[in-house]
Amino acid sequence: MVTVEAAIAVCALLVVMGLAVAGLTAVVEQMRCTDAAREAARLTARGERQRGEAAVGQIAPGAGVVIHDQVDAVKVVVHKRGPLGLPLSAEAFAVLEPR
Repeated sequence: MVTVEAAIAVCALLVVMGLAVAGLTAVVEQMRCTDAAREAARLTARGERQRGEAAVGQIAPGAGVVIHDQVDAVKVVVHKRGPLGLPLSAEAFAVLEPR
């Protein structure tokens, strides 16, 4: 009887630990998406759009990037699938620098 209860407790503990690790991984990946969006917006505002897209690939591997050019600003959206299929995304804005 005690063996069965211990086995169930160990399984429950492993599930909780797995969910905790997945949650921590999601937080780290969200931070990477935010950093990638910020860097891409900064580089695109300087006129280096290709370097901005490349930076997203280096900072957040596997993430997609969409760059929206506006009249005097740029908006960058970085999106990625996190652990357990959780959709992650981040946005950043930057004002275009004068040339």
